[in-house]
Amino acid sequence: MKIKTALILCAGYGKRLNPITLKIPKPLIEIKNITLLENSINFLEKLKIENVKINTYHLHNQISNFIINHDSKLKIEIINDGNEILDTGGGILNLINSSDENDFIVLNPDTIWGDNYLKETNKMVDFYIEKKIKNLLMIVKKENSFDARMKGDFSLIDKKLFKNKENDFIYTGIQIINKSLFKNEKVMPFSITKIWDEAIKNKMLYGFESKEQFIHLTDLEIYNKLVKK
Repeated sequence: MKIKTALILCAGYGKRLNPITLKIPKPLIEIKNITLLENSINFLEKLKIENVKINTYHLHNQISNFIINHDSKLKIEIINDGNEILDTGGGILNLINSSDENDFIVLNPDTIWGDNYLKETNKMVDFYIEKKIKNLLMIVKKENSFDARMKGDFSLIDKKLFKNKENDFIYTGIQIINKSLFKNEKVMPFSITKIWDEAIKNKMLYGFESKEQFIHLTDLEIYNKLVKK
């Protein structure tokens, strides 16, 4: 088994980066002369992914034009959310409905995905396949976050994720997900946390700990630090 298809989530407004994102969609913001989206595509190429599906909504024409003019080895397809923004869960469902695959890597482009993540991500894929699980999130300890203000999302116990008082792990923005988790959902706005919470309830949400520094373009404060870094 090999995971052939990745999804990049590019529909959001990126309001915490206003006024930049009033004119430029967040995935097209440049850090060190490369857009977040191109950085993500390059990362997926190095992972030897074959197909990429991108969802869009806010300033979608700019992302479409970028892909048209971007030379990539990958087969890239853009799927617009439609008349309303579908949030993370609805956006993912809309993307996977266009594929015959069952398992997908899902990537948030607002994390800086460097070559340092390649080995970890390949190990994460191996773990997902070996354990025959349905949802696996890459997480990192809060102290490894470039943005020290970020709060934890989960606790990690025996490779499984939970939500409690500690919550000392942050979701990095990459996960592997199986289509079957969405069998009771319709394409409409909902957050991916709905899927995660159901998996947590059934003790079936798995975590893979990254040891790398986590750099996430949270807001203007972090943007200004990154462009000066």
